Amino acid sequence: MFTFDQLSGFIAVAEELHFGRAAERLTMTQPPLSRQVQKLERSLGVVLFERDNRRVSLTAAGSAFLAEARRLMALADRAPRSAQTAAAGGTGVLSIGFTAAGGFSVLGPLLRRLDETLPGVSVTLHELVTQEQLGGLESGELDLGLARPPFNTDQYGSCLLNSEALVLAVPTSHPLVTATRNISGSSTAGPAGSGRPVTDDELRGLPLIMHSPIQARYFYDLVVRTLPVQHGDVVHTVSQILTMVSLVAAGRGVAFVPESTAHLGIQGVSYLQMESGRTNPAELHVLWKRSNANPALSKAVGMIIDHY
Repeated sequence: MFTFDQLSGFIAVAEELHFGRAAERLTMTQPPLSRQVQKLERSLGVVLFERDNRRVSLTAAGSAFLAEARRLMALADRAPRSAQTAAAGGTGVLSIGFTAAGGFSVLGPLLRRLDETLPGVSVTLHELVTQEQLGGLESGELDLGLARPPFNTDQYGSCLLNSEALVLAVPTSHPLVTATRNISGSSTAGPAGSGRPVTDDELRGLPLIMHSPIQARYFYDLVVRTLPVQHGDVVHTVSQILTMVSLVAAGRGVAFVPESTAHLGIQGVSYLQMESGRTNPAELHVLWKRSNANPALSKAVGMIIDHY
């Protein structure tokens, strides 16, 4: 096997086409340089130079090897800097988990900030519910999670990314749209805004598409704690917010969803404010396992704490 000293000597001779000038360039004498080239030729099993008393020239094998030798020397020069940059968190991979609902409003801005702060870091995304994200953070498959409470604050560092009201998703033909003067004012989806809120009395008796108490435990507990839910009014139980609003658009009932759901742009759905909707806002946190040693994660967490 050849050495980098041999590659360096070969490149110098190939560029100077003169052993004396190449030796002077490398601050060494000619005999050891000649021996380096000879050892390299023996290692490769080819002749790299044609030599006579008047001139030195590259053989076809030497010309082909020169390009590869230069590439190897460049890689060798770059490798320490790459390692130092990775150790400082400037390169590497960040694996991020997110909930479908959580991604509507915060994932895009977060990724833009990561691109600006850590341009050399690659990001992989995984759409997972909160419990799956906690498992991924524990195993090391994830570096960051965009998840709902609760979580173990001793085990996980966290930062609140977003806090938003619950709103009522209804078919645009529903009488409550006219009664509350929802700002969308048409059959298209729009964020809840001006107009009077829906009262708790108006919620009673409405056919309800409810969050699963198992797969969507956070939203289930939040809704039950905040709003006058009658379990006899529940017509469907689902785990994903996209499924909920699709069922609302199909006229199957109404649903309590976070305000950012309006960004989905599902046709045939309007979003109405509720009297109790802001009492307990829906929270979304970014989480990381405190013992995770990924240098890129340390840089990302610093950016997140600075911006949120």
